[in-house]
Amino acid sequence: MYSYQIMRSSAGCGNDRVVSMDGFLARGGAWVAAQIVLFAAVLWALRLTIELPAVVAVVGWLMTAAGVGLTVGGLATLGPNLTPYPEPLTAGSLVERGVYRLVRHPIYGGLCIAAIGLALGRGSPAALAIGIVLLLFFGFKAEGEERRLAAAYPGYTEYQARVRARLVPWLY
Repeated sequence: MYSYQIMRSSAGCGNDRVVSMDGFLARGGAWVAAQIVLFAAVLWALRLTIELPAVVAVVGWLMTAAGVGLTVGGLATLGPNLTPYPEPLTAGSLVERGVYRLVRHPIYGGLCIAAIGLALGRGSPAALAIGIVLLLFFGFKAEGEERRLAAAYPGYTEYQARVRARLVPWLY
């Protein structure tokens, strides 16, 4: 197995430190890197537009607003438990309140709903396709994350049984 390390220096202040890529990858850093690439692809694809009926644009903007609301609700409720990695924080706790009563991964779901909504609002089939890929991607990321959450928090399996929606309230 290869070990990657990056030396970071604070502009000659003598505060050199080593950041291990092994730790980044072990916590799920590849997932984080992939989601950044997908978000960038959605933003790039929003430039490629076609004319769509006004009702599609209105639905898209409403989805965008709902997605942003779900994401912000998830961020606010998760608080200090927030991490971009699928590995739960060691000092974290299981969150079951707020939007987490409706959906197990509201941040992921909200980002997907917002991306698909932006694509519809702007009339971008390319961004819509990438938004759907983003939904599938977060579905796979959440599946692996849930195995880690079940191992870290004894009540997670019961929480999964109570809250059936993984990414999108009442749908998926």
